[in-house]
Amino acid sequence: MRTTIIALWFVLSAACVPALCSSEETPVLQLGAPTESRSRFAALDDVRLLANGLLQLGQSLREFVHRTKGQINDILQKLNIFDQSFYQLSVLASEIKVEGEELKKTTVVLKANNDQIKDLSAQMNSKMDSILQEKGQLQNKVEGLEKKLSSLTHGLVTSEQAAEISGLKNVIHTQEQSIIELLNAVKEQNDQINHQRTKIKLLEEKVANTLTQETIEKMHENFNSEAPTLTPFLTSSSSSNPKIMNLPLDCSELFNRGQRVTGVYTIRPNRSEPFMAFCDMSKDYGVTVIQQRKDGSVNFDQTWERYENGFGYFHGEFWLGLRKIHSLAAQGNSVLRIELEDWKQVRHFIEYRFYLDGPETNYTIRLMHLSGDLPDPMSNHTGMMFSTKDRDNDNHQDLHCAHSYTGGWWFSACGDANLNGRYFHMRPKGRSERRRGIQWKPARKASYLLKLTRTHFYLMWGYPIL
Repeated sequence: MRTTIIALWFVLSAACVPALCSSEETPVLQLGAPTESRSRFAALDDVRLLANGLLQLGQSLREFVHRTKGQINDILQKLNIFDQSFYQLSVLASEIKVEGEELKKTTVVLKANNDQIKDLSAQMNSKMDSILQEKGQLQNKVEGLEKKLSSLTHGLVTSEQAAEISGLKNVIHTQEQSIIELLNAVKEQNDQINHQRTKIKLLEEKVANTLTQETIEKMHENFNSEAPTLTPFLTSSSSSNPKIMNLPLDCSELFNRGQRVTGVYTIRPNRSEPFMAFCDMSKDYGVTVIQQRKDGSVNFDQTWERYENGFGYFHGEFWLGLRKIHSLAAQGNSVLRIELEDWKQVRHFIEYRFYLDGPETNYTIRLMHLSGDLPDPMSNHTGMMFSTKDRDNDNHQDLHCAHSYTGGWWFSACGDANLNGRYFHMRPKGRSERRRGIQWKPARKASYLLKLTRTHFYLMWGYPIL
């Protein structure tokens, strides 16, 4: 660019010098060359040189503008990537901060317990010393009595007194044995207290470790652990029991009876065996929650038996169980509502007319889309059976979707939708790893992984069918 401008400056200087000279010197006439035509051709040459210089200048400016635009676009892309990474780090930092506050509270409680245990240990040691002193005194008294009795035995003690003395010896011996047992018990309790103090010290050392590492290890442990089983069906010896007969069919009926507190209740859908369910009463109607994901604390890569009976924690993450969901859906006129929330607290939902067959068909699902602002990847899942890592019922001939993608679901072909996949706090880099996560995408898109903080399934009865 600089070279082009210097060249143009020389061209302009060359074009201007003749004009200056012509104004100061007397022109020399030459024969056969008219002065007027020569000056015209000289001006045309100068214009051509000037035009070429301007063209080169314009081309250089255009190249410079293109290069500048490319550099600006690269900077904007890098800034966008930096913003995304910074947001993910801020979310993780807030979680680590919350975990740190909880660990601080736990440390305070452990220190208070440690002080109490120290006081108890000191009291037990003092009691143990006093018992030992009393034992020594009793032994001295017993030895003195035995000497006196031995001296008085010869002719001075009757048979009745001897028997009484013998009984007294037995009582003293029994008391001595009780004291020995009490001392052993005190010693065992003291050993247990010392063991508890050792445990508390180890816990304090763990709390002092790096919070980030502890959080990651905790999430990894929870992911690999076996999820707890939910409360099974509640059986009763008498099906005609008035309390059993009066149980609501589901949470919507409980709402209609006037209950407005969200929590765990006993329901009895379709007059089946009653069971515990989590009822959400925060809307204008009661809903029965059959699945919930919000923090990755429960591993959803479970077996067929656990997906059939249910697992997790009602106030955390859980799967209600296929048997219970079937008893709910068998009542008819049910709506399945799926709510998803991203890391920016933006919520979306989709609703289906819903029916679920029984275990004889491996819980085949039947759906009809009703409404919502989410894409509908479940339209091709109607008529699909449920699959888990130990039972393959999907339509994929060459791949076991539940085993490869983790989590039980109604798989058609792998990858369209799976709300029971692995929970990721940050987007994995590898494509194969992302496929194992929670997904909700249209069938025609190549790859889409939904990042969630919570996912809920709601089952609603008496909800208006659109």
